[in-house]
Amino acid sequence: MRKILIAVMLLAASLFITGACSPLLEAEETDLLEYEGAVVGNNSAVLNTLNRLPGAEYFTGFELATKQQPYGITASYDWGQATPSDKETAAHNATYLFTLIDNVDWVQFDFDTGAGVEQYRLTREQLQAWYRVDLTGIDEQEKLEELLEQYLDDDQKIDALLTQS
Repeated sequence: MRKILIAVMLLAASLFITGACSPLLEAEETDLLEYEGAVVGNNSAVLNTLNRLPGAEYFTGFELATKQQPYGITASYDWGQATPSDKETAAHNATYLFTLIDNVDWVQFDFDTGAGVEQYRLTREQLQAWYRVDLTGIDEQEKLEELLEQYLDDDQKIDALLTQS
């Protein structure tokens, strides 16, 4: 009888733990386009977006420029231990921010590498000209990911984009 009671308790505990963790797993898989139509002044939407983009584990904070136009976002990262490309991360994350946040005119990424800070600043016009697409017209995450795959596979293209800023 005691063995059955222990087995039932273990089963109940595992079900409880599985059930408690499942909302966390669902949150990670949430479609980022749920923030489509957000504005720069919406701190929560900007923060939640940045926390779900590549490099989020190195993300240290952000500042919003909302007092006068052009409106912008500066995102900071502690990139000293990071292995991904900071340039590719900047181009990728800028693409998402310009797609999701209607009134953002520029984004800047500050990557603290330990040896200094690498800064990349992109404007909406600059990135849309590079892609030859109006990013506000993209309303499906699959379409956005396809666009990113087409353009972010070439380091020379990314270098050219970021050196013109």
